[in-house]
Amino acid sequence: MRLVSSLLFITLFGWCASAQVTPKDSIPSDLNPSEQDSIMEVMLDEVYIGKQPLNYADKKEFLILQNRVYKVYPYARIASERLTMLDRNMSKLKTAKEKKKYYKIVEDYIENEFSEKLKKLSRKQGQILIKLIYRQTGRTTYSIIKDYKSGWKAFWSNSTAKVFDLDLKRGYDPYQVNEDYLIETILVRAFESGRLQKQEAAKPVDMDELDKYWLSKAIEQAKQKN
Repeated sequence: MRLVSSLLFITLFGWCASAQVTPKDSIPSDLNPSEQDSIMEVMLDEVYIGKQPLNYADKKEFLILQNRVYKVYPYARIASERLTMLDRNMSKLKTAKEKKKYYKIVEDYIENEFSEKLKKLSRKQGQILIKLIYRQTGRTTYSIIKDYKSGWKAFWSNSTAKVFDLDLKRGYDPYQVNEDYLIETILVRAFESGRLQKQEAAKPVDMDELDKYWLSKAIEQAKQKN
């Protein structure tokens, strides 16, 4: 199920308005020691050169990020599949009336299936979900709403989202944004361990090249400090 459904309908059905009171993120209690010990090469503000141990605060922050990714990635995957299905079926319809009727059926189904669950997400989880929707579809949540609703609806959805620190136009760039790199690292490890079901990104990233990029960046930063 492709990335459309999740964030698209979070906005369409007022999730932003309900995000004023949301549960706090916490460290997952079901992580085994090997998962926790694997966090040796990265942290949220910079990339470590080599396997230097993280202090408690850094490890806690990374585990919280990991938990957020575990929480929202399945929604992004489902949304991506739904978007693909929606595009495929819409292309078979001939008239605007038929497309509108079909879209309404899909809209109602997704609202009933995901609305209550999505309302329970924290703001930060919502921000990561927006990024992952872009990762899986290659399209921003804003553009998805604009394509399937209207530019006016997309504008007001984005304006409302910004009140709650959500940017529906946000993309995903693990080569430029450190948090995105960490998210990509978390996803790759989760796919390899079977923790999350893998779905190819719209623009796949070579993880070896990505690691080398951030390592070289960390080395350069270290040189500048010395």
